Amino acid sequence: MTRPILIVPGLHGSQAGHWQHWWRQDHADSSIVQQADWSHPLESEWLEVAERAIFRRPDSLVIAHSLGAILVAKLARSRVASCIAGALLVAPADITRTSLRHHRTYEFGAMPQDRIPFPTLVVASQDDPYMPYAKLVTLAGLWGSRIHDMGHVGHINVESGFGRWTQGYALAASILPQHQLP
Repeated sequence: MTRPILIVPGLHGSQAGHWQHWWRQDHADSSIVQQADWSHPLESEWLEVAERAIFRRPDSLVIAHSLGAILVAKLARSRVASCIAGALLVAPADITRTSLRHHRTYEFGAMPQDRIPFPTLVVASQDDPYMPYAKLVTLAGLWGSRIHDMGHVGHINVESGFGRWTQGYALAASILPQHQLP
């Protein structure tokens, strides 16, 4: 038996060619959370949309990237936390660093530091421009997450050379050993 997959993109969504779109194509029982405004994230609105998506697909394996990974970490305190089977948090983005890189302030609250009550694996890059590696290691510890260090691979997106990224399927499968991914 396989679990449904819920994909949670970050700032600006996922452009064509992003591994998240390939994963959606490769997994029949998957869907992508659709935020109303990908370029102006508001914490309360994004949380509400994510919570509704999780209630519609309980017991999903959540696959999140960048600011989407931070959103999923924030769900640790949400009423939907018990509905999440596990999560792959790929290249979580520091909110302050994201604001500085894009020369604007995002209303996305503080970085989550609560322990996450569902199994998680953080996929990290040592040279991610959106998150200092040492800070991510600290956050993963606070969250109770295992961490997988990919080395110096950027933000694990199209710009850093990631397309379909089928190697990530094994990482996702390791969160819940009984979960099968093609």
